[in-house]
Amino acid sequence: MLNVKALSLGPIQTNCYIVSNKNKECIIFDPGEESSKIIKEIRVNQYKPLAIFLTHAHFDHIGAVDAVREEFNIPVYIHEKEVSWLSDPAKNGSGRYAELPNYIVKLPDPAHIIRKEQRFEIGSFTFKAVFTPGHSPGSISYIFDEDGFAIVGDTLFERSIGRTDLLQGSLEILLKSIHDKLLTLDEDTIIYPGHGSYTTPGEEMEMNPFLNGF
Repeated sequence: MLNVKALSLGPIQTNCYIVSNKNKECIIFDPGEESSKIIKEIRVNQYKPLAIFLTHAHFDHIGAVDAVREEFNIPVYIHEKEVSWLSDPAKNGSGRYAELPNYIVKLPDPAHIIRKEQRFEIGSFTFKAVFTPGHSPGSISYIFDEDGFAIVGDTLFERSIGRTDLLQGSLEILLKSIHDKLLTLDEDTIIYPGHGSYTTPGEEMEMNPFLNGF
């Protein structure tokens, strides 16, 4: 059975998820900021990090990538459409905060680029990467179907959905992604979003005002 630890980091309270197994291996999803807290959590629990996976490349989801990657010497995975966003503040959004130097995010290219939907087997972890664009063109949701949960970034929230007014966002595409890729999961699948509390497809189909009538 896998353990999912959520760390809400930075002023936007972006969720970083550390998914670990009984062997103390772990995978880190969206290390967005406050790298010291992420590293401390891993060190205190004596986890052995295997990789970093990104749901998308907005600055609040990638700000701690370099520090964590260098600390543990692990690869980074991201969708091919957002590789260039890592080093471009105008694309990743950090350029909006030029008056705050720590918010300018420029990262080198990742070690691994995800070009197609696929199943990953890393250590004893098995999960699928499915494309859920709309909030951004390269948004990915990671589905741990055997373990009953999904890490979805800023695609779907508790009683809300991701914003679509940023670069290459699209409400129509986002709603299609949610409907086709997330609401088709088992209704009691735990949905871990990029901000806020977890939810389930069943709850959102019934209670989410943005999805009613779609």
